[in-house]
Amino acid sequence: MGTAAPSGELVPGRWFDGLSSQAKPVLVGLQPTPKGPSLVLHPVSQPGAAPTVFSWGQVGWPEAWSERRPQQRVVVDLRDHGSLEIDAVAQWQAALAAAGARPSLAERMQNRWPVLLGVTAIAVVGLSLFYRYGTPWAATELTRFVPVSWETSVASNVLTQMDKGTLKPSKLPRERQLELQARFNELVQQMPTGLQRYQGYRPTYTLSFRSGMGANAFALPGGTVVMTDGLAKAAEKQGLSDDALIGVLAHEIGHVAQRHTTRMIVQQGVLQMGMGLALGDVSGIVSTGASVLTGLAYSRNHEREADCFAIALMGHAKLPTAPMGKLLLAIAQDEDAEEKADKKNKAATAAKEGASAPTETAAAKKEPETMGPVWSLLSSHPDTVERAKELEQGHAMHCPKPA
Repeated sequence: MGTAAPSGELVPGRWFDGLSSQAKPVLVGLQPTPKGPSLVLHPVSQPGAAPTVFSWGQVGWPEAWSERRPQQRVVVDLRDHGSLEIDAVAQWQAALAAAGARPSLAERMQNRWPVLLGVTAIAVVGLSLFYRYGTPWAATELTRFVPVSWETSVASNVLTQMDKGTLKPSKLPRERQLELQARFNELVQQMPTGLQRYQGYRPTYTLSFRSGMGANAFALPGGTVVMTDGLAKAAEKQGLSDDALIGVLAHEIGHVAQRHTTRMIVQQGVLQMGMGLALGDVSGIVSTGASVLTGLAYSRNHEREADCFAIALMGHAKLPTAPMGKLLLAIAQDEDAEEKADKKNKAATAAKEGASAPTETAAAKKEPETMGPVWSLLSSHPDTVERAKELEQGHAMHCPKPA
């Protein structure tokens, strides 16, 4: 606080300084400053006494809630120095404007519907853009700080849960498992470091065999790749070489190398625990990773990245990708045939019972990428036919050209 000469129109007011229960009559002046008006209180009972000055930052300036219905009294918060009451509201507003004060965005939103609608529209667009582009980018960057040890812990917990439910021990002969394991290890050893998004990321890649879940393969964070007996049998049924299986495994290795699962979990955390991330606390994300993992499906971008990774890795190892494309297409056709047969059986059963045939629900029409869990080879993989053709050709339009 300090002293200042009167400036502009003076507005009558009552100052409750907190030192006395009686209000002090004052004349209120406003002086323009670079940061905003300063408040000058001239004591009425002491003519000639030095005025009391409050800078812009020392005052809790009241907001105008409505231009059409102005408040009957303005109360100015002087913080440690009490408060100021002004009955001449119109004079106060005029003096504020003359001193260079401008209404805040909050005031303009409260007083003008166009401003409120405009700000709301900008907020909606901003949130949509952040959801579409910001959260994937943030998740990609934050994933750099997630340790491999956490990924392997999550993978172990998830696999244990699945072994108690959908998965069963593999029935493939031990010799066959060792044969595929050797080719998997050889492929991992030939992986160029340039294919990895995160330089210095060194997970331990392992291949595990299970039965159940049909013809399938999936990757868990930290390097665990699981292949089902059904996938090996599907390749054998189509008369395809093991290059088909190795191609599928290359795709799953791509999910690990690109850390897709971890990125999805972190992205979920960015959306649900933004405050925790703002405070630098990712414990909420990593502690719920195992439960979140089982409910997510890879995005189209992740699938395409994994396809491109497989094409590049197989090309580097001088292995064909066509068998992998044929295998995916055959599995998709088998699943489609089974689905049609199932619908036909349900319709026949309904007809016998005198009920109408079931109609396709909205859930059945969902995009493939939102249907199944993260480990599904096909249900979460978009555009299977298109992808299979690209893999047969050994290249895709969206894949970067090899250097």
